[in-house]
Amino acid sequence: MNRTDRLVAMVMFLQGRRVVRASEMAAHFEVTERTIYRDMSALGEAGVPISGEAGVGYCLMKGYQLPPVMFTAEEASAFFVGGELVKQFTDASLHGPMSSALDKLRAVLPRDRQDHVEKLVSRTIVRGRAGRASPDVAAQRWMATVQQGVVARRVLRMTYRGMERDEDTQRDADPLGVVFYGGSWYLVAWCRLRKGLRHFRVDRIQRLELLPVTFTPPEDFSLAEHMSRERAGEEMQPVRVWFHRFAQEKAQRESYATLIEEKKRDGGAEFTLYSYSLEWTAQWLLSFGERAEAIAPVKLRSLVRAAAEKIAAKHG
Repeated sequence: MNRTDRLVAMVMFLQGRRVVRASEMAAHFEVTERTIYRDMSALGEAGVPISGEAGVGYCLMKGYQLPPVMFTAEEASAFFVGGELVKQFTDASLHGPMSSALDKLRAVLPRDRQDHVEKLVSRTIVRGRAGRASPDVAAQRWMATVQQGVVARRVLRMTYRGMERDEDTQRDADPLGVVFYGGSWYLVAWCRLRKGLRHFRVDRIQRLELLPVTFTPPEDFSLAEHMSRERAGEEMQPVRVWFHRFAQEKAQRESYATLIEEKKRDGGAEFTLYSYSLEWTAQWLLSFGERAEAIAPVKLRSLVRAAAEKIAAKHG
């Protein structure tokens, strides 16, 4: 951020708060307190009515307001994606206010940014519900670039770490949409390496580049219809598991299921869950150590046993 942008941002920062210490501003803008003192002095010389008191902090004189500040396309996109999450993951009391706020935001955007937002919203789907443990924040750095590719129809080049083999591959992909489900964001794209549609979990992207190459999506492709077909093709099967009482909160949070206790034993209880993948469920149960047990079907028990034997072999 250059100094001019920082000075404007500082006025906005002060405008949204009553009193702010120099140390708070230094931490927020990632500069030294000495820089904050110089910037406050420069704003005062430019006619911004800033009041400062040693040991208290800075504030704007009552009544002073910046003129409306225009959002960038990326900022507006972030608001609209956030709005979709609010509508999906909060109760109905917030849906009306959020829709109203987004309508006001849309109304003040220039036409080109309105078009950017409309394209992004039409190519974004949020489904399911939140509840999994928070992901690694450091791994969440690609969404803005992914959204640019989706809106501009530009090819993405990525280094992607697969979930099953846990190895990196180089992929060029035509981004068709962004979907949130199962607690994670996914890029739905045509993979030029695998010659097919793939769902890439965004937090498993290791490197990402927006290429200056555009593509034309298939005329008959619809993100909503694609996700409906995916959902219809998912075959859930019941599995029976045992969780120790100290593991049940984690199990409920990560499985998105309401655990209904069926049989108490050994300091815990047995439960019936529904699984899309026995392989994934086996790996998940191993994450609980001795506080979980696969009961049925027999295949699930076999998968857990085989995976545990591999782990034991690695440790001699």
